[in-house]
This record gives sequence, structure tokens and C-alpha cells, in this order.
Amino acid sequence: MTSFAQLRRAALSLPATAERSIGAGAKSFTVRDKRFASMGNDDHVRLHLPAADADEVLAAHPTAERLTRGAAPIGVRLPIADINGQQLNHWVRRAWLAHAPKRLAAQAETADTAAAGEVGDLPKAIGRPTTRALADVGITTLAQVAELSEAELLAMHGVGPKAVRLLGEALSATGHRLEG
Repeated sequence: MTSFAQLRRAALSLPATAERSIGAGAKSFTVRDKRFASMGNDDHVRLHLPAADADEVLAAHPTAERLTRGAAPIGVRLPIADINGQQLNHWVRRAWLAHAPKRLAAQAETADTAAAGEVGDLPKAIGRPTTRALADVGITTLAQVAELSEAELLAMHGVGPKAVRLLGEALSATGHRLEG
């Protein structure tokens, strides 16, 4: 069953996302102060989606309702239990892309196609998930990686201990090391 924890993981894995309390246990997720997802005590997730995306969610989920501000449609509302984790991840990302600044959204979309060994001088051995995670936040060179700590790398969704070790080895070969 999909839960708030899954929503939180999906939202916070996206660049420049902040979590905010919006009263009585409700939480929202914003990108540069623009809300793209939220969940209240009613166990309904609210996704601020463009009309075409909202229509897709409404067609796929009979329990989904159009979310409006006044008369203006702004997305969808549906029980968190009625959407699987993979679908939630997809729609949270779509909502984020709709509200992120253009430059940040373009950077994230470019990262979606990032292949290991094809981004800057990042080593191929770190794999696609780590390459994408780094590209997602604008890191494309080992020099940029050297400015991070091991803890900062491990906090990124898609970067694990093996990738950190491989990045450390690549940095060492160039005479650099991770911060901290």
C-alpha cells in the first residue's frame, strides 16, 4: 500500500524541493515556493498538475477528483491508497516539472536521459542511477563531485556506497578527494 512515506521520498528526491507543514498534520512539497504536491490528515494526496496530466489521472483512477482553486482546475486529489508507488512517483515528478523553474526542469529532463560514461568526466562504472542523480542536480564533472562530502552524496536518491567508493577512486586518480 502506498503511504505518505512514499510521497515524501518521491517529492524530496527532486531537486530544490522543500517540505512544509500546512496545518494540523498536513504537509506540502514545494519547488522554489510553488506547491506541487501535498497530503492532509484525510489520506488524500493532492497533485498540482497541468490539465492534460490531471485528465490522465482522472481517467485512470475512478476515486480521483479534480482539484480546483475557485473555479480554476489546478490538479487532482485522490486517496493515497488508490495509487501504486510507481504511479505516484511518476505523477509527483510530472507535478514537480510543471512547477519547477524552467532551467531546473530542463536540467532534470536532461538528466533523465543521462547514460553512465556519457556525462562530463564522470566514470562509467558509477552506473546510470548515480549518473542521473548527479546530473539531476547539475553535477557533471569530478571537480564538482570533489566539492561534496560522502554524506551529501549518499543523501542523493540513486547514489549508494559502491558509487561513492568508485567516485572516490576516480577523484584520487586525478589528485582530488571528497570534501570533509
